[in-house]
This record gives sequence, structure tokens and C-alpha cells, in this order.
Amino acid sequence: MSEMNLFNKNLRTFLDASPTPFHAVEEMRVRLLNAGYIALNERDDWKLEAGKGYYLIRNGSSIVAFHCGKDPIQERGWRMVGAHTDSPNLKVKPSPELHRQGYFQLGVEVYGGALLNPWFDRDLGLAGRVNYESTQGQLCSALININRPVGVVPSLAIHLDREANNAHSVNPQKDLPVVILQSENSQDFRDMLAVELARQENIDIAKVLDFELSFYDCQPSAMVGWNEDFIASARLDNLLSCYIGLDALLAADGGEHRVLVCNDHEEVGSQSAVGAQGPMLESVLRRIAGDEISWQRAIANSMMISADNAHGIHPNFSDKHDGNHGPLLNAGPVIKNNVNQRYATNSETSSLFRRLCAKTDVPVQSFVVRSDMACGSTIGPLTASAIGVKTLDIGVPTFAMHSIRELAGSQDAFNLKKVLAAYFQLDSVSGTD
Repeated sequence: MSEMNLFNKNLRTFLDASPTPFHAVEEMRVRLLNAGYIALNERDDWKLEAGKGYYLIRNGSSIVAFHCGKDPIQERGWRMVGAHTDSPNLKVKPSPELHRQGYFQLGVEVYGGALLNPWFDRDLGLAGRVNYESTQGQLCSALININRPVGVVPSLAIHLDREANNAHSVNPQKDLPVVILQSENSQDFRDMLAVELARQENIDIAKVLDFELSFYDCQPSAMVGWNEDFIASARLDNLLSCYIGLDALLAADGGEHRVLVCNDHEEVGSQSAVGAQGPMLESVLRRIAGDEISWQRAIANSMMISADNAHGIHPNFSDKHDGNHGPLLNAGPVIKNNVNQRYATNSETSSLFRRLCAKTDVPVQSFVVRSDMACGSTIGPLTASAIGVKTLDIGVPTFAMHSIRELAGSQDAFNLKKVLAAYFQLDSVSGTD
């Protein structure tokens, strides 16, 4: 098996095992532990050693992993990569039970800017975190993954909606409750969760207190296309970048200080204790630096690459792109530009990335949104403005962003990993300063 095919196989295993940010962080934790990284607790005093790797987790859904270089941090700075663990989905409401027409349904909220129509008629599993009281009276939490079709949002037949193919809008409150059971009897969802969690984890549960659960498509990731040119999967935005960053971090060698941060809540604005607009990354970096002057000098010698997927030019909708900036799948990572600072790229950071791509023999592309369209954003500008670090926004080109199933090129993730591994080993990112 070629190196790229092995990378894609492992990538797909990661995607399939990560239906929620909680599961993605747990998968990353296991890989870091297996690579010799050491777990840290923010409540403890840290004793860091040069040449060793460490990680810490907040809320079970955000993670920072870092490798301590050999030279003083204030002299070398950090080589940082950032991504996000969350994806648009349907989240179960706190009191979700709906009993209608002999069917038991769960009410859901739409998390993030989801493309809603593809959620109909899918085999939906259910996963997330459950908080409960044990039979010994302790407050506990556990991850749950019901990886089988336990729910569906059925479409209305075209015979009852003759305009469905012409104009079909989705009312999230009315149209998206998920059918999970046919029963004339009332059901308590927390009781059902307690039974399922006890079965999966073999633990004693007195009472389920609360939960954070998301429905997801049970269909596993796949290589797609006549020649398997593409990877199809849920949550490519942005678990694709999380895995690329992790694999690059573990593949890099040399004595530089390197950091991977994967934040939750990007899809809803990042304004949380574990989001990119919160204090998590800065607090970790300040503890590593040790004092204010060292912190300021380290940041001045550092760089952040924000990795989040880019819009590939769609062959059926090419007019949605600027004519000179239509990224192709399998044609290399994309530098994302926006003069209004929706992306944090500048000519210095993009030039450094272009040189890295040339050195690793990886093609590179550029994206600018059409001048008459609004531009999305990433954690890049948030991180740049929060800690004052020079930043670049890049990503792998994809189709169907924010759909229940997205599409990427089978070569692009591996190529970006090669570039990021080289970036983690750079002895300087000072540019022309």
C-alpha cells in the first residue's frame, strides 16, 4: 500500500470513529498517547521538558497538543496549526420527546449553518456525551455512540407536495423532528439513554441528568469515483484538517516548538471557553512561555496556520466563483484571501506557505470569494487578533460544505500533511521582520 493510500485509510478510520467533537478529541488523545505525548491537567503545576510532547483537553471537545523544542521559546517561537472539531448537525433538545400520530420523535436544534435538505431520508445514528448520577451517588459523564440507524427524517411524498422540486424550504421546528420509534405509549428519552449507556459501557446508572447528543449519518466514509479520485464523508469540515494537523505534528522531527490546537464551536462563532475566541490557546502558551517578556518575544517569532476547508469550484455551478480563483480538487491546498479580514492571510504568510509547497513538491491554489458575494470566516482572524500572531488561512478544497456528506480529493489531504510537517520543522518564520 502506498504512503498516500495508507494515510487515507487511517484518515477514514478517524472520520468514522468521530461522530461528535467529543469522540474526535478522544481519538486524537489516544493517538497522542500512543506517540508518547504526556497528558497535562490545567489544575496542576507543569514541569515541561525539552524534546517531549504534551497535550491538554477542555470540555472533552477541544484539545491543544504541543512539542517542546530544544532552544528557548522566546528565541524560536511556535509553529502553530489550528483547526476545529465541530460540524453542522442536528442536536437533540433538552426535553425532546414528541408523541404524534403513534410515532415517538425527538425534537432537534440546528447546530451551525447546516445544509438541511440532505438530512432527509438518511439512516441516522446518535452520539455525544451523557451526564448521569451513578448508583453510588457520584456525578459522572460518559461518551455514547449508537452507531446504528435509530432515527430518520422522512421526506413528504411528492404526491403531497407537487412543488417540492421547484421550491422547497425547510422549517427546522416543523420539518426536522426525528422519528425514532412507533409506539402508542409515552417514552422517556432519559430512561432510554440510561439503558443504552449501561449496555454499552457496563456501568451502573441511577439517573441520566443531562446530555449533549447529535444525530449523524451512519453511512461510513468511502473512496468515490471511477478511479477513487475522491473521499466522501460526513464532517470533512473540519475533521479533515484536525487529522492532517495531528498526523503532521506526529510526523515532524527536529527541535522546533510546535503546537496543534483543535477548538470546538467554530461553526457557531467560537465565542466560548473552549472556542477560538476564548482564552484556551493563549492561557496554554503563556504558561509555556513563563513570563510576560518571554511571551511577547515568543509570539513575535511565531506563526499560526489556520486550516479549514475551502470551496472547490463546482462543475455545475462554476459561476459561483471568481473566474481566476476556482480551486480544483486534487490540485493542491488553497490559500484563502479576503481584504476585509474574514481570512487572516497576508502576503508574508502566503509567500512562506508557497515556498513550503515548492520545497515539498506540492501544488498550491488561491481562493477569493466573488466581489458580489459574502465571505465566510475561520478561526484564523480570531486567533490573530486574540494573541497577535501572524496568521495564514489555508484549506483543502471540497464540495458540498456543511452538507451531511461532503467530498474532497483523495490526494489533497496527504499533500497538505506533507507541507504542514515541513512547516513544523522550520527554524524561522520571521520573514522580512
